[in-house]
Amino acid sequence: MSVRPEQAAPSAGACPHYPFPDQPGIDLAPRYADLFAAEPLVPVQLPGGRQALLVTRYADVKTVLADPRFSREAWRNGTLFARESTALALATSDAPTHTRRRRAVQPWFTHRSAERARPRVAAIARRLLDDITATESTVDLIAAFTTPLPYQVICELLGIPAGDLDRLLPWVTVMMSAGRFPADEVTAAHQAMHEYFFDQLAARERAMEAGVAGDDLLTALLTAPEETRLSTQEIAVFGFGLLMAGGETTASHLAMCVLQLLRRPDLADSLRRDPAAIAPFVEEMLRWVWFAGTGGQPHVAVAEVELSGTIIGAGQVVVPLTDAANRDPEVFADSGELQPGRTPNPHLGLGHGRHMCLGAAHARVELQEGVAAILPHLDRMELAVQESQLDWRTQMFMRGLWTLPVRWRGTAASS
Repeated sequence: MSVRPEQAAPSAGACPHYPFPDQPGIDLAPRYADLFAAEPLVPVQLPGGRQALLVTRYADVKTVLADPRFSREAWRNGTLFARESTALALATSDAPTHTRRRRAVQPWFTHRSAERARPRVAAIARRLLDDITATESTVDLIAAFTTPLPYQVICELLGIPAGDLDRLLPWVTVMMSAGRFPADEVTAAHQAMHEYFFDQLAARERAMEAGVAGDDLLTALLTAPEETRLSTQEIAVFGFGLLMAGGETTASHLAMCVLQLLRRPDLADSLRRDPAAIAPFVEEMLRWVWFAGTGGQPHVAVAEVELSGTIIGAGQVVVPLTDAANRDPEVFADSGELQPGRTPNPHLGLGHGRHMCLGAAHARVELQEGVAAILPHLDRMELAVQESQLDWRTQMFMRGLWTLPVRWRGTAASS
């Protein structure tokens, strides 16, 4: 579409507040899904009163995520959720800061390193499920499987004790709030997490002085060449940022995969017969699930940019909605339908461009191995409650379930 000079960004004078009220379930409320399908740019008012445009089209979202004319650092009004900007070493920075930080840690998050980790990920998944199958009582798969799997992998990478997760995970939950927890609890969780990781770094410095340095990521960052070394503050922030982002996103997505397989035994049977179909299924779930409770990170245009034939002026705030982009019918046929074998599948579920998820390759391995490990057990599992009774996350950065209670088929409901 050609751009006319008078075609300025839509006015947000009488626009709704965003994030929109959440609802239980894997999908958005139909009125919001319909709105995103109808409008490429949706005027809204963000927390704090700032006006913005939600960007819903695939091509436009890719532009916002990749074009340097959109800045994340220029957004000074805080995040749309409880995490502080200082807790997001990569997500809220632009080049050259973002480039320097990402380059320092990228070697640990290559496709090759993820594939090397695959046997270990599979072993952890099998061990967790062995513990589950040893009991006949009702089990919460989120607490017993989908959460500990990615978090134990991350703990090993960072070199922190998995036994500390009992202390760390409650802080993570509060830090991922989007209105669910009061500000003082959020501040206390941030402070506790900072102190924990600074203590971890101090312990590594003592070990290095004693000549017994470890081989974990935090130690590697502390011992990097001086010209590329991150500051102690940056390393600590990166450490708990990875813990939060990598653990929570993968745990929630894996739970959604398991729920979908419980809903559709035919699909589970199909994947058991053809394990090669697990990877496309995971990719389709990354596309199909409405995942972000707050949309994306706000960006500020630092120069004029055209989106869907509209001029976005310098200073305009936009929020790219990757979930909406993943339902763009111009890119995905039958975009509202789950198609487990969809190919090609150029979804934006793991981001795009310079802000592509750092741990994307590792997340894929964890999701694939988690699904592969649980498939042999699903023909004997069923939800322990009616699906209408499932406890869905609301007012959180990520949508999903708080719990996923299951029991073995034939077990009494009261077990």
